[in-house]
Order: sequence, then structure tokens, then C-alpha cells
Amino acid sequence: MAKELICRVALAVPLHKQFDYLLPAHLISENQHSLIGRRVIVPFGGGYRKQVGVITGLPETSDYAIDKLKAINDLLDHQPLLSDSLYQLLNWASVYYQHPFGDVFQQAIPTLLRKGKPATFNSKEYWQCIDKQMDTAPLSRAKKQLAAFDLLVKQDLPYETLKQRGVSRTTLNSLQEKHYIRSYQQLPSTNLTWAETTQTIEETPQLSTEQALAVTSVTQQLNHFKCYLLEGITGSGKTEVYLNILKAVLAEGQQALVVVPEIGLTPQTIKRFQARFDVPIYLKHSALNEQQQLETWLHAQQGSAAIIIGTRSAIFSDFKNLGVIILDEEHDASFKQQDSFRYHARDFAIKRASQLNIPILLGSATPAFESLNNALMGRYHHLQLTHRPGNARPPKNDLINLAGLPLKSGLSPQLITLMQQHLAKNNQVILFLNRRGYAPVLMCHECGWLAKCQRCDAFYTYHKSANYLHCHHCTATHPVPEQCHDCGSTNLNSTGVGTEQLEETLQQLFPDHPTVRIDRDNTRKKDSFNNYLNDINSGKYKILLGTQMLAKGHHFPDVTLVALVDVDGALFSNDFRASERLGQLFTQVAGRAGRAEKKGQVVLQTFHPEHNLLQELVNNGYADFSRSALTERRLAQLPPFSYQALIRAEALNATQAENFLKLCKQTLNQIADNNKVSERILILGPIPASMERRAGKYRFQLLIQSEQRVLVTKMLNTALAHFDKMPEGRKVRWSIDVDPIDFI
Repeated sequence: MAKELICRVALAVPLHKQFDYLLPAHLISENQHSLIGRRVIVPFGGGYRKQVGVITGLPETSDYAIDKLKAINDLLDHQPLLSDSLYQLLNWASVYYQHPFGDVFQQAIPTLLRKGKPATFNSKEYWQCIDKQMDTAPLSRAKKQLAAFDLLVKQDLPYETLKQRGVSRTTLNSLQEKHYIRSYQQLPSTNLTWAETTQTIEETPQLSTEQALAVTSVTQQLNHFKCYLLEGITGSGKTEVYLNILKAVLAEGQQALVVVPEIGLTPQTIKRFQARFDVPIYLKHSALNEQQQLETWLHAQQGSAAIIIGTRSAIFSDFKNLGVIILDEEHDASFKQQDSFRYHARDFAIKRASQLNIPILLGSATPAFESLNNALMGRYHHLQLTHRPGNARPPKNDLINLAGLPLKSGLSPQLITLMQQHLAKNNQVILFLNRRGYAPVLMCHECGWLAKCQRCDAFYTYHKSANYLHCHHCTATHPVPEQCHDCGSTNLNSTGVGTEQLEETLQQLFPDHPTVRIDRDNTRKKDSFNNYLNDINSGKYKILLGTQMLAKGHHFPDVTLVALVDVDGALFSNDFRASERLGQLFTQVAGRAGRAEKKGQVVLQTFHPEHNLLQELVNNGYADFSRSALTERRLAQLPPFSYQALIRAEALNATQAENFLKLCKQTLNQIADNNKVSERILILGPIPASMERRAGKYRFQLLIQSEQRVLVTKMLNTALAHFDKMPEGRKVRWSIDVDPIDFI
């Protein structure tokens, strides 16, 4: 008779430890080793609250008496939930990013699986033709119904697929009433193959010599690991390279993962891919409901998803036969998670490709300095696209010196004149301003009082349309005061310019040219962003105003003028990456101009036209700028020529946060001395964060830096156990950020 087993279980709790439980005899399977990686429900905490965890080991003994161990309530899976390769990769990520494995595991699986739901499909609504030979003449005037019928003549399709292809419920119901089609419930088919049936639907454009070379370089190395950096100027046809690589991978019957930085980019990407390939394509991002996320994950795991297109979390999809990973806009900061499990999707994806022995392609017009340096050093295979296809020409760049000029909501007379000229030719104009709201500050005209957030070292942003003050750091809101809090004056004025104010001014200056504003404030509703993009491409709007959302990967063929209204703040930042980000932003925004056969123009307004960074970007472009900036980084021994980790601590009491990090520093120095590596590692701080107080808590930072990545990892691995035992650590909230990109 089977005996109870001791199981080590990892839970999604903020503790760097795992917990021992007893697995009752009636839950023990014949193969004990298959228990590792299976989910369980266990009691945890004083109230014996039930939690979902994962079995990570079967120790023969426990540090606790057997009779003190709690019993596992239920064993949820019949086999390990994840493939062995993904499970091992999550273990690596837990160690490298210094994050508890239980939380890493939970964040890597869909929400429903975290809640203990079974890893199975629900039955789905399918539609089929009643008779494929039916006379369709009666549908000749019902174009949508005829198109839907033609789709279903080829094969039965689930409702979600039909919806993605533009078939509405109304159309299906009409066809059903006419007895052309019927619906039924069925589990999704997972026994699919596309190796010899993959055909292109739309006509494939002729590749340029550079594009063809890039495609050949990757496709000749399928089933071998190599990291490729595709550095292509904006509008050079990187997506066409992706599509041709995918064609080769799909022809082998393999799956593909395409990762993009923003949810807003996934619909246009899937539309482009669906137009090219008649294979199952699925989306993976946070806007999907829980059931959709689970089913996408299952299709990838069981091999019935040919292509997964998703944002950062898509890299955790468990594939049956993954053949390639493509990471678009690889430089984008959104690939780095900034809280909890602080992984970088790009680095995780490279590690995964290496483990699976498959190629990975990183694409960008403005590569991150880390990726560019790896390519220049020969660690990555460097592919370049230096020309736009066809007759498209790079835009003309101009600087406007704002010194002494009268401005209208940040717009110079020269820029207004340029806008009039471009709009008169029935073209579109993009204005970029990375500042939401009506104005960044509300000020008393009498005494100079400023409306400052009570919980952060920041000012409230004034939102005129909703008539409230909003802190964009802690999300606190406050009604607009009727009078000054200090002197009682009612003469309160907004200071500075935000997108809301600029939109108001543009409507006054150009009443005959419709303006659309695109930022987080007015794209919160589902599909609102995509609806705006459709309206822009249809010509409904002539002036496009937006924040960084507009800079990423969108194709607007009628845009001929792009203007950056205000970027001077990035020129004098205390963040060493600020210049890199400005260079990327300028280049990406500029890339929206003149993408078709129309000539484009890019204008940058500044009070500092003589600044070296601006001169380099405007005159020589990102390629020359990035290589010059890399030389500066090397001299300063900053990343990518060194490796960093940031220990953060925050508390309601500033002294508590600072004191905890002082103890951490002492521990790190002692470890460095014991291992005789003090001269090879730099420990700086603790110092206050750039914004010392946020959401009512004081924030301090301790930086670890070394020219050797392995040294930083080993130091943290040794120190972590000491940090966990410090009583001072229980009085603060602390975290470790490996390879940080944000020091705010």
C-alpha cells in the first residue's frame, strides 16, 4: 500500500522559500517522478486559506516533523502542466532575476490555471454549410452573407475565427434562417498540420536584395540556434522579412511566436499575417478574457496554433513544436516588466531560443544599445535594411529654434505654416507630445502656489475636459480647487502644455481639418484605438496628435509631416539611458513620415538646437548616433559594457528604507571581501530614488555593478538568504531588479 509522500511546493507568495506538504496515499500516482511540475491545492496561512501551487521536489525528509506537515487537498493535473524545457527555463529565470519560483510559475500560466481550473478546452460554437452545392444566386445582393458562405464552404469554422475575419453574428443568423448554414458545439480540433498545405493568400511582394539576404540567412539555419539582429530603417520592410521567414517555418510544419511591444500593434499585425497565411493564428495579450487566454495557451501547447502573436507575456506560451521566435521593436522598454517578476522578454526569448535550438530574430529601426553592441561584437548575426522599398525616400529633417518665438500651446509660427502647406495638399500631419492632460501644472497667479500631489514628489496634471487633477504616478485624483490653498486667490492658471490643450488649439487653428487625439486618456475603451487607426487610414482625420502610442510601427501612407513639439526634457536627464531613448523616439516618430511615395518632412522644436545629440540625430541618423553613444558608454563603463542590479526599498518612514539598504550594502561588501572580488564589483548607495516619495512611501536604491554578469548573479544568490533573515526587511517593501532600465 502506498505511503504518504513529502512534496515540496512552490507558492505565489513574496517569500524566497518553498514549503513541505504531505501527499495523501489516495492521490499518489504510480510514477512518482511525474508529480514534479503538477499543480496542487494546499492550505496556507493561519486561516488555512487554499492556494494553488506547483510540486517542485520529492524530498525524503523535511526540516519539520512529519506529523506537523499539512496535507495536500487536491492534485489538479494528471501530468506535469508545462513541458520540461519551459519548466527548466522558469527555474533559470527565478535564479537569474532573483524572484520566488512559485510566483514565476504562476505568472507564466493563464489566469484560469492560476485559479485551479483544468487545463482543458471548453466546447465551442462552430458553423458549417448544410449543403455546399446550394444555389447562392439568392445571396448575390447580400455580399457579406455570400462571403461568409464561401468561407464555410471551405471548412467548418468556430465563431471566434469568423468574427476575426469580419463575419458578424447578424450575418450568420441570416444565413441560418435561409437554411444555408447551421451551428453546433464541439471541442476545438488540435490534430492539425500545415507543413505541405501552407500557401500564401495574397500576392507576395518582390523582395529587395537586402530583404532576400536577411530571409535566406535565417531560413538556412532553421533548427539551429542563432540570434539575428535585423536593423532596418523605418519603412524598410522588416515585416515582409518576418512573413517570408514564417513561410519557411510553417512549411516545415513548425510553429512560430511573434512578440510585439503594444496591444495596439497586435490587431494590425494579425490582419497582415491572416492576409498572407491560411493557418491558425492566435492572439495573446492582456485584453483577452480569461477563457480566451487559456484556449490560446492550449492551442500553442497542443500544436494547433501555427502562429502566436502577442505582447510580453506571450513568451511564456508552451509550444509543442516551436520553430522560430520573432521579436519586433526589440528596443522597446515595455518588454521589461517593471514590478513583481522583473524579467525582460527579449532576454528571456533569447534564452528560450538557445534552449530549443531554434533561431530568434530581433527587429528594430533603433536597436537597444545592448543588442547593437552584441551584433557589432559578433555575438549576434547583424542583418541590415538601409533602403525603403520602391520610390519611398527618407524624410527631410529640420530643427526649429524656439528661443524668442511666440508660441501657441507650444506651436511655433514656422510649424503652423508648415502644417498649413502640407494640409493644403490633402496630406496628413502628426504632432507628437509625450505629455497627457491639459497642462502639467496648476499654479496660483498671485502667490505662485503649485497644486502638488500629497503622496508623491510630483505635481498634479490638470485635465480640463473632466475638470479634475490627476497624479500620473500614484493615480490619485482631486477636484480642481476654486481658490489657492495658500493665499485664497481664485486666479488659478494652468502652466505648460499637454495633449488635451494642444488638441483644443489645433481645432481653433485648423477648423476645416479634423483633429484626433490618441493617448491613454481617450483609448481606454475596448477597440477604441483600432477604431481611431481605421478612421485615420480612411482619411477621416487630417491632424493626428498623440503620445508615444503613435510612434510605434504604424503605417500611415498619407502622413507627410511629423513634428515633435517638445523633447528638451530628455536632453538634460539624470538617467544615462535618456539620450538613447530620445534617439529611438525621434527616429521612430520620424519614421511615420513619407512611408509611401510621398516625400516626408520631420520637424523638431527645441530651445537647444545646438545640442550635440540633436545635431547628430538630425544630420546623421540613429545609426551614426548609436555607435558614437556606445563609445561614450564604453568609456564610462556603463551598460552594455557592465551589468547592473538594483535593490529597491520603500517604506512610510524614510529612515527605515535607507537603513535596510545600508545593512544590505554591508552584507554585499562582506561577501565581496570573502570572495576576494571587491575590486571587480561596485556597490553604490543607498540614495533616494529620482522621485523619492511616491504613493506616500519613501523610496531608496542600492546599485550593484560589475563588468562580469556572473559576478552580479553570484553575489545576489549568496546575499539573498541574508536579506531574507534581516528583521529590518520586514519593516519595508524591498525588491531586486536585475538589468534595470528604469531608475525613477
